[in-house]
Amino acid sequence: MTVLIAFDGSDDSQAAVDYAARHLRAEPTVIMTVWEPLVAQLGWAPLAAAAPVLPDQLDDKYEEEKQAEQLAQKGAEIARAAGLTDVTTRAERGGGPVWAAIVDVADELNASLIVTGSRGLAGARSVILGSVSTRVLHHARRPVLVVPPPKDDPR
Repeated sequence: MTVLIAFDGSDDSQAAVDYAARHLRAEPTVIMTVWEPLVAQLGWAPLAAAAPVLPDQLDDKYEEEKQAEQLAQKGAEIARAAGLTDVTTRAERGGGPVWAAIVDVADELNASLIVTGSRGLAGARSVILGSVSTRVLHHARRPVLVVPPPKDDPR
């Protein structure tokens, strides 16, 4: 089976990768970063750009996709440094909420476990900002490991 680890480059997602690598049995692992083209983000943002950001004509990739691929590679490096050996990466274009992309890829991979970090928000901040980890937990049809922020985190 495959372990899917959601990685966005934050300290919390780094803690999740490190925790999973140190505490789970070595299995094939996919480090996944969700990205969305800026032009799509502008569609729902109140501001509009004068000129849309389109894919680079030489390699047909959006800059956001390239950055997501690099970010996923960074997560894979953390996983390998912590002891995982069978690690691949995936930069997934989101077409909606990030949590939905994570759940969909986990289903596609038939992942045995989804691992995600938690920003540790509570109360009103959690309601206003939402929680990817909470939504993954409630919508996934498979086990989910939510790794809390490190104890020394002042949140």
